[in-house]
Amino acid sequence: MARHAAAFDPALAGRAAQLVGDDGRILPVAPQRWLAPADGEDDWLLKRCTGPTVDVGCGPGRLVAELAARGVPALGVDCSPLAVRQCHSRGAAVLHRDVFATLPGEGRWHHVLLADGNIGIGGDPLRLLRRCAALLRPGGTMLVEAGQPGAGLWRGAARLQVIGSAAGPWFPWAVAELAALTALAALAGFQAGERYRAGRCFLELRDVRGR
Repeated sequence: MARHAAAFDPALAGRAAQLVGDDGRILPVAPQRWLAPADGEDDWLLKRCTGPTVDVGCGPGRLVAELAARGVPALGVDCSPLAVRQCHSRGAAVLHRDVFATLPGEGRWHHVLLADGNIGIGGDPLRLLRRCAALLRPGGTMLVEAGQPGAGLWRGAARLQVIGSAAGPWFPWAVAELAALTALAALAGFQAGERYRAGRCFLELRDVRGR
């Protein structure tokens, strides 16, 4: 995603937008949520982060900032310079880097967050899950936001369409609903644990690789 680092910047700047897939599907984008403080649904993810946590694709850093406020060591990772500046303005610890590059604490993090559709990063959810697995200590967990029911497993390209403006460049993206995410997680050596289904869909993935 490094060469598509600015793909979401218009949304990060607060402009109304949507993601358009190369098959015509429309994927929601929620810049107002990203830019606001962590909300009630976010708490489902946050309360399961009880030790050092890395937030992959952290955006403006609302989850990292809230974890820090709760006394949980947390690091955001994002390839967008704008997102990194927004994190800094919140006082959140953040690293300007692609998740597929070397990161601090590899193999020692207690939890990895993949919220706000970030299972789509890179367009290959299994590769992303395996990469995040390498960040975790044995027995660690991933807290992942899944696609909406009926989304299935989709891999392709998407671009950001700002309402009233031209669409941005294409970049690899993916969607995985709960059932698809559960199946992919098993291939990465993780077992589905608790789940949440309401306005958003979350899944806790537990490391069962037996290292």
